[in-house]
Amino acid sequence: MPESAMIAKELTIGELSERSGVPTSALRFYERQGLIASRRTTGNQRRYHRSTLRRVAFICASQSVGMPLSVIGGVLGFLPEGVSPTREFWFKASVCWSEEINARIEKMERMRDRFTECIGCGCLSFEECALVNPGDTLAEHGPGPRRLLEP
Repeated sequence: MPESAMIAKELTIGELSERSGVPTSALRFYERQGLIASRRTTGNQRRYHRSTLRRVAFICASQSVGMPLSVIGGVLGFLPEGVSPTREFWFKASVCWSEEINARIEKMERMRDRFTECIGCGCLSFEECALVNPGDTLAEHGPGPRRLLEP
């Protein structure tokens, strides 16, 4: 029997977890979110197509650069079920995400610059700081670290 015939076309959730390095709980979550899909056996066990390995790798790689699952899911929605993400697919996804990535970079730079400026005096108090927030005027704009979050 040829070696390719011995490779299973489907994986159990345990096999997918072991091969991908992603815990089974995360795989179930991905499935509930519609990022991956499985079929159920007559015994109600999950079986994943082998292409799911690449989908999971794509999800992990995307998360490692800060993409939220909702954005990842939107991109995976363009990929037909049972089809593995390819290099070309990754390139198209990265082009789609360039605006989001640039916005994240700008936000991180803004936070770095403003956070460093704010803690320069050592008081760490946004509510009482006479230099950055005199009279607690930022409270009018709502809760949270307003100077760090807003452009």
